[in-house]
Amino acid sequence: MAATKVLAACLMLASQTYSVPPAVLVGIYKAEGGKVGQEVRNSNGSYDLGPMQINTIWMPDLAKRWGVQESQARKWVRDDACTNVGVAAWILRTHLDETGSLSQAIAHYHSRTPSYGTRYRQRVVSILQDNGLIKPKK
Repeated sequence: MAATKVLAACLMLASQTYSVPPAVLVGIYKAEGGKVGQEVRNSNGSYDLGPMQINTIWMPDLAKRWGVQESQARKWVRDDACTNVGVAAWILRTHLDETGSLSQAIAHYHSRTPSYGTRYRQRVVSILQDNGLIKPKK
């Protein structure tokens, strides 16, 4: 099965598991532009991992939840598309539960710093509009 089909199947499963809109996960995926096995170093010393560019700041919590070492959690998130997308959906759901706002949850997926989060949310919304996944506001 092609990698794109696997990622799409994982995305749909993650969307259903965490009750988040699949279109939003697609928008985040396109905004992040990551790939399986990828690690991108950030200016603060953290790394973004895999297709959904999961930040390594999440590794301690994930390792604890999964009962594994942080290095193992990092490997799974970086190298397994379904794990990566599942974690992204879980992060989005966490922010959605916290804020009560899908718009704010999308912003927080990238950053809690308002200027960064707002730009990111606008980027994801533009991607969704450009791909016909949501209608532009009139």
